[in-house]
Amino acid sequence: MNVEVFDATPCELGEGLLWHPLRQELFWFDIMGGTLYWRHDKEIHNWKFPHTVSAAGWIDEDTLLVAGQTSLLRFEISTGKTEEILQREPEDLPIRFNDGRADPWGGFWIGTMGFNGEKNAGTIYRYYRGELRKLYQPISISNAMCFSPDRRFGYYADTPRQIIWRQALDEKHGWPVGDPEAYLNFTGSDIFPDGAICDFDGFIWNAQWGLGRLVRYSPQAQAVQMLELPTAHITCPALGGSDMRDLFATSAIQGLNDQQLIEQPLAGQTFISRAEIAGQREHQVIL
Repeated sequence: MNVEVFDATPCELGEGLLWHPLRQELFWFDIMGGTLYWRHDKEIHNWKFPHTVSAAGWIDEDTLLVAGQTSLLRFEISTGKTEEILQREPEDLPIRFNDGRADPWGGFWIGTMGFNGEKNAGTIYRYYRGELRKLYQPISISNAMCFSPDRRFGYYADTPRQIIWRQALDEKHGWPVGDPEAYLNFTGSDIFPDGAICDFDGFIWNAQWGLGRLVRYSPQAQAVQMLELPTAHITCPALGGSDMRDLFATSAIQGLNDQQLIEQPLAGQTFISRAEIAGQREHQVIL
């Protein structure tokens, strides 16, 4: 699989890829730079926020739900106008939102973490019908939230624990049913799972921090494909494009030393390749 640079803007911590199905445009974030990027007619646009921003879901053609540092925001793409939907409860440590994704019922799963990755400082929430409900805690670095195309399962990871969990979901409203099971357990290895998506066939594409790759896993947890990328800290995948086979990946400068930055000149940039299997259409957030 050939890999090209989709956008050469170096992000300190690129994350939160979202292919907007109505606009046919890619959105992503530099979390620590407080910037939302998107590409329209081959031109890169951006909007700066006064705080970290990390993940999004689409509300309609003109509006996104954006996870800010401590709140969920309604964001108007054409004007940059923001409206606070809700404020997360205060914490003792400096905490920010991290990974998130809309679910098939119109809800939005969103995790938190400490600014320095403090152990057990985070929580995974679900926003649904105006309520922000805690699902899992403690979490250190929330990641890999995605959903199977048959609506049976949700997935999430705690990166330092090196586990991606699979959670059965209620058919009517999408709430967790029973306890999660360890779907991919990398404990004791060099694999630290970062962002993930679930493709049209129900396979998981996982970005693996520090290893410079995306790996595709079957529902039976078997690695079936690997895409090597030109920098170590790959953070998040997305599938999009007119046929949903454009495979995107964000990356990060964060965590690389001076020598590594010399050796990896494409660090922090956003990449594109082609996949054999199409992605799922991202679900709409229903406020």
